Amino acid sequence: MSEVLESLTGADGDCNDLLYLRDKSLFMKKHFILFALALLAVLAPVRADEGMWLLPLLKQMNINKMQEIGCKLSADEIYDVNHSSIKDAVVIFGGGCTGELISNEGLLVTNHHCGYSSIQKLSSVGHDYLTDGYWAMNRSEELPAPGLSVTFLISMTDVTAEIAKVQERYAGNQRQIDSAVASTKRALVDKAVGNDKHYFGEVDSFYAGNAYYLIVYEKYTDVRFVGAPPSSIGKFGADTDNWMWPRHTCDFSMFRIYADKDNNPAAYSPDNVPLKPKKSLAISTKGVQEGDFTFIVGFPGRTNRYMSEAELKEQIMVNDIAIKCRGERQAILLDAMQANPKTRIQYANKYANSSNFWKKAIGMNETFKKLDVERRRAQEEQEFVNWYFKDEARKAEYGRALPMIDSAIAFRHNAMYTQRYLSESIGNIEIVMPAMYVYQAKGMAAQNPDGIAKVKASTDQSLKDFYKDYDPVLDRKVAKAMMKLYKDNVHAEDLPECYNTISASYGGSIDAYIDDVYDKSVYTTLEGAEKALSEVNATSASASDEISSNEDPAARLLLEGLSSMSWSMSPAASSQSNLSLGKKLFTKGQLEMKDGEPIYPDANFTMRLTYGLVKPYSPKDGVTYDYHTTLDGVMEKEDSTSWEFIVPKSLKEIYAARDYGRWGLPDGKMPACFIMTGDITGGNSGSPVMNAKGELVGLAFDGNWESMSGDIIFEPQLQRCICVDIRYVMMILEKYGNAGYLLKEMKFD
Repeated sequence: MSEVLESLTGADGDCNDLLYLRDKSLFMKKHFILFALALLAVLAPVRADEGMWLLPLLKQMNINKMQEIGCKLSADEIYDVNHSSIKDAVVIFGGGCTGELISNEGLLVTNHHCGYSSIQKLSSVGHDYLTDGYWAMNRSEELPAPGLSVTFLISMTDVTAEIAKVQERYAGNQRQIDSAVASTKRALVDKAVGNDKHYFGEVDSFYAGNAYYLIVYEKYTDVRFVGAPPSSIGKFGADTDNWMWPRHTCDFSMFRIYADKDNNPAAYSPDNVPLKPKKSLAISTKGVQEGDFTFIVGFPGRTNRYMSEAELKEQIMVNDIAIKCRGERQAILLDAMQANPKTRIQYANKYANSSNFWKKAIGMNETFKKLDVERRRAQEEQEFVNWYFKDEARKAEYGRALPMIDSAIAFRHNAMYTQRYLSESIGNIEIVMPAMYVYQAKGMAAQNPDGIAKVKASTDQSLKDFYKDYDPVLDRKVAKAMMKLYKDNVHAEDLPECYNTISASYGGSIDAYIDDVYDKSVYTTLEGAEKALSEVNATSASASDEISSNEDPAARLLLEGLSSMSWSMSPAASSQSNLSLGKKLFTKGQLEMKDGEPIYPDANFTMRLTYGLVKPYSPKDGVTYDYHTTLDGVMEKEDSTSWEFIVPKSLKEIYAARDYGRWGLPDGKMPACFIMTGDITGGNSGSPVMNAKGELVGLAFDGNWESMSGDIIFEPQLQRCICVDIRYVMMILEKYGNAGYLLKEMKFD
């Protein structure tokens, strides 16, 4: 339900229409941001380290500086739409990570935590690949990973001018603008993709809607699991070490992309063959030294470097809610996981996904306070105000930006607070998910009676996938805790109808109510859910029908939660365009104020490049962290009483014998991880870290604790990207996994 509720709350709005003062000058003043920045970049100095740069603009903005500090490549060797380049070796892995090709036979490497979901789905008590690891010893042992895909970037084209023309034509009528822009985007995509059934495209906005790019992709869906170390290696340190340096995690997993006989994307078939990619990366055996130039190409998810002070305060509130709700739920999950091997496998990925942002939220709020980020944002806003007040035209255009944002955030405060608590607490009661699947099937059946069979087949597969990783006993415990937590933290008028039922029919006992729901609902088992699905027909209630008195209790909880969500978020949803316009003006004004500086757009899960140096840092007085770690640190951290710091016997034997092969250092040590000054965020996980010649030296997998405010504000003295050394990956593959045969298809320097 959490995912369902989240999907209804993407609105960022303000309904103060008095501030929504659109005028033609907003569009007539043609600041084609990317073009202007590209020209100015030649004259302006570019600081290394900070920035998630667009690859089509490397020639204008970055390559000279990159070469000055050590890069040996040309811009075309990194990004070229007409010839093979590094961009062709880098893919979107699944729906939220990055991976890279390391052989001409479709072999791909990414982080262990990126492959974690697929590994978990393939695991069982009898084949526990999370705990034991897995290595295919030949192609026939590579395991199909249902639902997993990899996506290649084909091209990025600036279409800002085309979108701007449409906006100008309908200036003053936002509804017409939105409709015309959507139509123009579809036309641009259709023209770019043409009749190629393997391509798809999208038009993404940059700089808060001040620039647009048409992006074309190609997706492969036959992806097979080749191997990964056990979690005790690939997830060493778990929650305790997450977001921390020094680090000793060998965070990697390997997959292979398969294609049809013509090298095109195809659904899984035993007749498919390994992909022949346009480009694969060579692997460096020399590693890195302090001061070395390195760069990263990947798909960073989301940053908010143009965030206002009001938005920052809202983010702190959202983080606080996540910390409280996830912390309580995770404690319940972890107890059950440690008590039962089956439950541990079922909930491993759910727990990992939750705990990752939970700890990040803690670090963000601590760092916001420590680095005085609120005051600094306020100061930046004042500088912006002082700038536009010096010119009447600027004042007229940009003077409304911050008031629009501030009023929007203030207006939606209670809605956002309620929605976040609802999604983080009641939204994590799992029993409502199968109820949602059947509920959606009813709606689709009512709309398309002829497609009922197809809808049922798809829904039935979703139900099977859900129940494979569902424990109703554990979910009942979570439900009781989350229902209590929600009641204790939101206003009484914002409680769903079920709380009135609890008061009227259960003497105010949430435990009694939840027990009744789970005792009576058909959705505690796959058989019950499939029976409910079998009753779906063309006359089933549509998605707009009211909740009936004989509704299944889990379905009632779902529908009441959705109703509460819709009601609480309607003010914000109705004013999305107002906040968007305020942010667009604020961002545009900042770009104009910094005229002459090359400025990167916020991350939005499009391909970016960041670069910097391998470099230590000092988090506080008297403390300096080295730029790299070794296997020695793994042994120093070993704790047989903690699930997070178990060291496998075989790894200890390799360490004792110093049996590292060609991957070890001359002094007998084994490199583990290193840090560099590049600018990354979520989505960059698994990204290739490359040396000056474009050879793979590591995989990006984390940021450091002292710079957890990095999504909002970059801290050059503190911010570091944590990378697993590719030599550690190769050593584990060859010496621990005994899969050295894979090395034969790789290229080494």
